[in-house]
Amino acid sequence: MRKHSKIFVEVAVILLVILFLHTALSKILDFKGFVYDLNNQPFPNSLTPFLSYLLPGSEIAIAFCLCIERSRLTGLYVSLVLMSLFTIYTALVLFGAFAYVPCSCGGVVKYLTWPQHLALNIFFVTITATAIALKNRSRNYQTKDRYLTQTHISGQE
Repeated sequence: MRKHSKIFVEVAVILLVILFLHTALSKILDFKGFVYDLNNQPFPNSLTPFLSYLLPGSEIAIAFCLCIERSRLTGLYVSLVLMSLFTIYTALVLFGAFAYVPCSCGGVVKYLTWPQHLALNIFFVTITATAIALKNRSRNYQTKDRYLTQTHISGQE
């Protein structure tokens, strides 16, 4: 991977880890408030017990995957899916699909307006998709280089 590409991927990963750990820990530290906000979402309250553990747990698991080189690409893909879902949800809120929607986000993200939420989510979706593309391009080059090296060494052409 080129130096600039590697730096971009590393910065994207660091930003995602900070985002996911910050929001997960904020939800855990104010668990009562988080559950209250989940109960005010436009989906059935019967999902709250499941979501109240799934969301922060997933955010921590994703951050962990991103920190380990071997699972980083998987972490990036899962980050992209989760951030895309958050982005779609935020867009639906902005388009008035729900009558009333409190933010159940954690940390400082909770204090953003819905348009600011959307901008932040689009930013993270964009850098995550770019990081995935750069990682995949690097992987393809490495595979091609290995094949060419093995072919050259074995004398096959």
